[in-house]
Amino acid sequence: MNSPSIAPSLLAADFANLQKELELVNRSEADYLHFDVMDGLFVPNISFGFPLLEVARTYCQKPLDVHLMITQPERYLEAFAEGGASVIHVHYEACTHLHRTLTRIRELGCRAGVALNPHTPVSGLEDVLEQIDVVLIMSVNPGFGGQTFIPHTLQKVAKLNQLLTASGSTALIEIDGGVGEQNAQALVKAGADILVAGNSVFRSADPVEAIRQLKASSLPMMA
Repeated sequence: MNSPSIAPSLLAADFANLQKELELVNRSEADYLHFDVMDGLFVPNISFGFPLLEVARTYCQKPLDVHLMITQPERYLEAFAEGGASVIHVHYEACTHLHRTLTRIRELGCRAGVALNPHTPVSGLEDVLEQIDVVLIMSVNPGFGGQTFIPHTLQKVAKLNQLLTASGSTALIEIDGGVGEQNAQALVKAGADILVAGNSVFRSADPVEAIRQLKASSLPMMA
């Protein structure tokens, strides 16, 4: 079992000291910076957009993992690609023409991600697997940070892992919501490749160490 990639979620950062927060992400073993975009329509919250994306691109050296929790995300793909996104996730539930949207993300030079809400089965992805680079499993209901991890996520990750393996897909599995040392190892064992961590990183006494511990905790204990 390999160590997973870690994507600290900017949503949990201290915005009064944003440059400092981004610089500590640079110093850490983090692999991405997770950037949540909410419109107050698809989810009951509003977060950040292009001005903050510019700040993140300026100060953060990690690839930007952009999660669009918005209606009609296809309207903004070009803007987020130009803004520096390495990965763009759109929600399965928000896309009328998912195949077209994923194809466009790739055309823009980004990796194409599909996010699934807790109630959405992984079977809905079967006909678009060839267009997917990352599947983002929501392990909480999207919209707010600091929520409790939904235990059924482990079964869902295992089922998705089986689907990807059977189809020959090389898509990665990413988990977002309530992730910490208490469930990291179980998630990786089920098939997760990338763990998004918000409060467990930025609300810790030492975020750099928290990221290191999160990677370490996901590995099996030595006999």
